[in-house]
Amino acid sequence: MRKSGGDWPQDRPLVLAAEGTHGPVIHDVNPAAAALGMARGGRITDMRALVPDLAVEDADPDADTADLARLAGWAQRWCPWTQADGADALLLDTTGSAHLHGGEASMLGDMARRFASAGLNIHLAAAPTVGAAWALSHSGGDAHTICHADQLADMLAPLPVGTLRLDAETVQLLRRLGLKTIGALAAVPRPALVRRFRKVEQTCRNPVTRLDQAMGRRAEPLVPARQRPPLRSIRRLAEPLGDLAGLMRILQDLAADLSVLMDENHIGARSLRYTAFRVDGRALNAEVATSRASRDPAHMVRLFDGKLDRLDPGFGVDGAALEVLRAEPLGAIQDDLSGEGRDQMAFVALIDRLSARLGEDAVFQSVTLGSHVPERGEAFFAAAATPHPDARSVNRQGRAPLRLLNTPERAEVVHAVPEGPPARFRWRRQLHDVARAQGPERIAPEWWREPGRTRLRDYYRVEDREGRRFWLYREGLASDDRGGTPRWFVHGLDA
Repeated sequence: MRKSGGDWPQDRPLVLAAEGTHGPVIHDVNPAAAALGMARGGRITDMRALVPDLAVEDADPDADTADLARLAGWAQRWCPWTQADGADALLLDTTGSAHLHGGEASMLGDMARRFASAGLNIHLAAAPTVGAAWALSHSGGDAHTICHADQLADMLAPLPVGTLRLDAETVQLLRRLGLKTIGALAAVPRPALVRRFRKVEQTCRNPVTRLDQAMGRRAEPLVPARQRPPLRSIRRLAEPLGDLAGLMRILQDLAADLSVLMDENHIGARSLRYTAFRVDGRALNAEVATSRASRDPAHMVRLFDGKLDRLDPGFGVDGAALEVLRAEPLGAIQDDLSGEGRDQMAFVALIDRLSARLGEDAVFQSVTLGSHVPERGEAFFAAAATPHPDARSVNRQGRAPLRLLNTPERAEVVHAVPEGPPARFRWRRQLHDVARAQGPERIAPEWWREPGRTRLRDYYRVEDREGRRFWLYREGLASDDRGGTPRWFVHGLDA
């Protein structure tokens, strides 16, 4: 279960929401929510009616899948054949490698410790087939299960048919037929099952195929993702170089070679590492990052300005390499007649040079997030960092003030027009008489992430008699039945 924003108290129900046909539905739940009977597919509105203080966060299935793919590569420390299965399972073919880790039991214990050190709770199962291992690990039983070939049928028999990786419709059909466990399904004469499902081509809908895979009657080899070799250019020198000018000349040659490789692969670099190999065996490294994917050799070389002079060539450098650490797809770019494309790329190059000289944490960009609530709708991130996953365009009717306070500050309204703007208010111990007001701009609460008693906001732009302009909002209405007297807050300044 993936949730951004750190750890969550295990005793408080939390669900992740995804878009469904008729509104948000539950994508995943934490143990506290599961204990209340919440499960995947339930409607968020129904769950809020049962648990008013239910916490809801947006699910990110794409990020889950990407994280699992990275874990599959990390899991190759135990065996070379690893594969991500969906968004919640890793498959490892440990044939011939378990003895290298002290046997299956010792290997599973090592897996549990390493995943736990990374903050991940896992259910492990070792079995002769992929289907059996998947079923045992998803049955909700022991955290560590080892099944040998002679135990296969007996250990799978009591498990629900859903652990055969069948879709929900097929599982429901089998249950209506009285086939609730794998043992009951296996007891049905095979010709009858084959006749019933002979026209079903999808594996996840054919219980005969899944049963054969689990029992070892049909092969199911793992197909691990191919690891792309690192994209780098390397130069070996006939004579060692010991000065900064020599390091820069090598970098220029390497950047030209690497640009050709990136062009052939239709990618651009987001981060690069330059490595100089000294004759005494030491390696000198310098790394840079870009705010946008680039494969321009001159741009890449300029990013290393001021970084190479920190490298000590010692008795000389006899080799160097320039490697792409992080890349993104990048197609061909054609300039338009107005020249705006060139101006934009020049601005990007300026941001990259500032980040390289001052540090990535010194240059920020403003990112609009997916929220219409002002304090949650914008944040600052490093300009050279990967775009924030929640970044998106949010259209609002009103215009944000020049200065937005990080936290709205309470204001005491002395007099206000009923259901309208304030006529006089006190903020930071100063009294302000309102000369002009514009509004309201109404912002409703985000019901999918806030408690059901959260009140709406009516924003007003006001100008006092001294010409100072404020952005205030009234929290709630007297007639909304969600609390006492509405409260006023100052949220921004225009001058």
